[in-house]
Amino acid sequence: MTYKILMLNPPFKKDYSRQSRSPCVTKSRTMYYPYYLAYATGALEKAGYKPELIDAIVMNWTTEKTVEYIKEKKFDLIIMDTSTPSILNDLKTAEAIKKELPDCHISMVNTHPTNMPEWTLRQTKAVDSVCIGEFDNTVVFLADALSKRKSLNDVQGTAFIENNKFIHNGSGKLVENLDELPFVSEIYMRHFGEKQIKEYFYASIQWPEIQMLTARGCKFGCSFCNIPMKQSYRARSIPNVIEELKYIQKNMPFLNEIMFEDDTFPMVKERTIDLCNAMIKEGIKLTWSCNARVNTDLETLQKMKEAGGRLTCVGFETPTQQVLNSVIKGQNKVMQVEFKKRADKAGILVNGCFILGLPNDTPETMQATIDFAKFLNSNTSQFYPMMVYPGTKAFQWAKENNFISTEDFSKWLTPEGLHNTVIKRPELSPEEVLKWCNKARMDFYAKNPRYWKKAIIQSIKNPKEGIRIAKAGKVLIKHLAKSILSKDAKVKK
Repeated sequence: MTYKILMLNPPFKKDYSRQSRSPCVTKSRTMYYPYYLAYATGALEKAGYKPELIDAIVMNWTTEKTVEYIKEKKFDLIIMDTSTPSILNDLKTAEAIKKELPDCHISMVNTHPTNMPEWTLRQTKAVDSVCIGEFDNTVVFLADALSKRKSLNDVQGTAFIENNKFIHNGSGKLVENLDELPFVSEIYMRHFGEKQIKEYFYASIQWPEIQMLTARGCKFGCSFCNIPMKQSYRARSIPNVIEELKYIQKNMPFLNEIMFEDDTFPMVKERTIDLCNAMIKEGIKLTWSCNARVNTDLETLQKMKEAGGRLTCVGFETPTQQVLNSVIKGQNKVMQVEFKKRADKAGILVNGCFILGLPNDTPETMQATIDFAKFLNSNTSQFYPMMVYPGTKAFQWAKENNFISTEDFSKWLTPEGLHNTVIKRPELSPEEVLKWCNKARMDFYAKNPRYWKKAIIQSIKNPKEGIRIAKAGKVLIKHLAKSILSKDAKVKK
C-alpha cells in the first residue's frame, strides 16, 4: 500500500507569507512561495514517494476545509510548515487534524521548531515530531522509518517526546550537493500549475513570478536575520542552474520574472560572473532579480544586468553607524550610498529594506532613516519594525535585557496579521515604532513626488511595471489611507 504524505503550508490569515524572512501579511500583498517545503517535496519524490504539496494559504482554505481534505485522503504522514507568529494557530490546526485522523504522524518544520523544539512538542500531543534545521533529507529519513514501522531514535534531524522524555537527534543532514535536488520550478508546475502560480505576488517583482534558489546559506551574521542554514553556504553548479532556467524558459512562458531567493545571490563574485556569462552564452532570455548586499561591485552589477538582472533587494536598514553596529551589519553609510550609485550606473533597480526600532535607535535616528530612504530614492522601499525571532542574536539580546513585552507568539502580529513588534524599551514603545514605520511609508510613497514621477514613467515605458505597481499600490494605498484616518503616522519627536 502506498505511504501517503502531505506537505502542508497550513491555513492562517489571508495572504500570510509564512516563508518570508519576517513572516506576516504585508502591506503590499507580497506572498512568498513555500519554497523550502517545495524542495523537500522534491527530495521525497526522488526517494520514490508521491507526496502532495498543498498551500492552504494561497488556496484560501479554512482549517475546516483543510481537515476535511486530509481526512478524505487519509494521509499517513503530514509535514507541516510553521513560523513563530503563526505557531499557536498551526498547533491548533495540528490538533484539529489529529482529532479526525488520529493515526497520522504530524511533523513540524522550519525555523521555529528548529530553535524551540521541546517547547513546540510540549504544547500539544498532536505534533508527533519536529525536524531540526534543513529538512530535505530529514523528511525522507522520517518517511522511511515510519513507513517501515521503525523507531525514530536513529532518525537524524528529528526531535520528539517519548514517555515524557524529550529526545533530540541532532540537526538535519545538510544537502551537500544541491544539484541532487529536483528543480523547484518543476515542482511548482506539477503541484500548483499555472493558475495557482499566478496567485503568488512579490511587490518589487514583475508578476507573474516564481522564487527559486541557486544557493543556500549566508556568510554574514546580521543579528536579526531569521534565515535557516545561514552559516552553511553551498551553491548549485552553474550547469545545473542553467538547465533549470532552460526548463523555465521552455515550459513557463507565462512568467515575467524570476526571484533568486538566495540569501545573498552575488555572495561569491567569481561564481556570480561565471553564472551570468553562462546565461548569456546559453541564450537565457529571462528577467530576474535577487537579494544582494551593498558590497556588490560595479563589474558584478553590470554583468548581472547584461544577463537579464533587473533588481536587487538590499538591506540598508539604517544609515546610522551606531545602529548598524548594534545589529552586526558590517556596512556603513558611505558603502550604502556608493552601492546605490553603482546600481544606478549599471542600470539595476533597487528595492531598499529598512528597519525601525533597532537597538540604539531614537526618534532622531529613525527620522534619519526615513530621510536617507528618500535620498536614495530606490525603486521601492520596505519599512519594518524590528522583529526578533527565537534562534537569532537579536532575540537573545531582547531576552537578556527584558525587552520582550510578551512571549505570546500570536502577539508578534496585529489581529490583521501585520507586523507588531514586541520590543518594549524604556525610551521607545512598540506603538511608537509602528507609528514610525507608518510615517516612513507615508513619507516615502504618499508624500514623495520623486517616487510618483518615477512610477508613472516606468508604467508608461513598461506595461509589466505598470501591472506590478498597480497590484502592489492597490493594497498599499488602503493601508496608507487607514494610517491617515487613524493618525498612525503621527510620531513623537
